[in-house]
Amino acid sequence: MPRDAAAACDIPLPMFTLNNDGTIESANIEAQSRLNLSENALRGQPIENLFGPESEVKSIMQHLRVSGQPLSDHGLYLRPNGEPCTLHAGEFKDGYVIVMVPEANRQQHDLHAKRQEMAEAVARIALEMAHEVKNPLAALRGAAQWLAEQPANEAQSEAIAMMLGEVDRIKQRIDDFLQLGPRADIGMEPVNIHQMIDDVCRPVAGVSVRRVFDPGLPPVPAHASRLRQAIENLWNNALEAGAEHIEWQTRINPTVRLHAYKGPVLEVRISNDGSSIPASLLDQIFEPFVTAGKKRGSGLGLALVQRVVLEHKGQITVQSNDGRTVFILRLPLVQQ
Repeated sequence: MPRDAAAACDIPLPMFTLNNDGTIESANIEAQSRLNLSENALRGQPIENLFGPESEVKSIMQHLRVSGQPLSDHGLYLRPNGEPCTLHAGEFKDGYVIVMVPEANRQQHDLHAKRQEMAEAVARIALEMAHEVKNPLAALRGAAQWLAEQPANEAQSEAIAMMLGEVDRIKQRIDDFLQLGPRADIGMEPVNIHQMIDDVCRPVAGVSVRRVFDPGLPPVPAHASRLRQAIENLWNNALEAGAEHIEWQTRINPTVRLHAYKGPVLEVRISNDGSSIPASLLDQIFEPFVTAGKKRGSGLGLALVQRVVLEHKGQITVQSNDGRTVFILRLPLVQQ
């Protein structure tokens, strides 16, 4: 919980400070906006007037008065509209502080945390694969290449050629998978995101591309080749979905906060009218080998996009309904 007013101002969530008897002393801009009430209108109200059930809120306040230990409660709701939420409560100066996390925010955070844990697990597997598989595979290819250089009849030559082809195919699959592995700190440089998108969006027969770019965007700090790879994968994903109309949008989103980052956020959206992602797969679409039923693709493209976004301390989400799929990529605009 925040220990001073400066820290409290940085919280991008509804927050209330209370005096010792549990009445509101102040409310930040997010709280005023969520309740559509000014700070003057909120000041002096008991906190249980805003959140329910009343008995649960009173229990939270009693816990704070007795133990002084922070507490979180997930089973609450906002009284004016019944919106479910979580309350985080703790001591603050001479009173208490309550931070409200709307259910939608909590679900999004939990999903992002789950995806990040999955990406890190895959990265560890990829690193282990590099040690356990690539060296024996290289030895196998060397042996097959030696056989190919020896005198052989036609049937033997065909068998050896097939062996070499299959070894190379396996190596390519492993190399693709290793792109998801952990990397050393990547070097950042200023990148023109609009130029990068234009370079990736090669003309495709039967596909129209619309660009809605913010001309005032500054360069984004990024690893150019890795970010380009992510942009290419999003573009190829739209093509593989059978899209006929693809739209790119860029802007600075002032309402979004990224974890452990307080600066401006670049938002890149790519939307398409291709095959929708089934609702049952939306939570797994960034996991390796999930292809949403596509006939083409390795199932690693979107997993790699997420890996690159995490390397850049950003966030990737997806929406898919009513015949339209939108991937939303958010990146910090200031390198930290």
